Order: sequence, then structure tokens, then C-alpha cells
Amino acid sequence: MPVPKRRTGKAKKNMRRSHHALTPMGLSENQDTGERTPQHRVCLKTGYYKGRQVIPVKD
Repeated sequence: MPVPKRRTGKAKKNMRRSHHALTPMGLSENQDTGERTPQHRVCLKTGYYKGRQVIPVKD
């Protein structure tokens, strides 16, 4: 089984990991309430998703 001849340096290791950063979650404006909510998620205030009610909401 092959073994690395030299240790990987800090700079090379960090260059390889440069694409591992997290990206911020995409937020879109809710058409009913006007709040910024995560995309492709049910609005918990109204219970709507894509213009139709998916979950019942308690008042």
C-alpha cells in the first residue's frame, strides 16, 4: 500500500480545503406575509407552500 513520502504542509492542506466553506441559506420573500423565509420550506405562520395550504395552523 503506498505511503506519502513527505508530510502535507499547512498551506497545501488549507488550499485543498478552500472549497469546504458553508454557503449562506437562500432566503426568499414570502408572498403572503412579506417575511424572508428559507426557500422550499413551508411557512410556519400561514402553513402555505407554493400557493396552497399544506399544514393546518393553530390560531
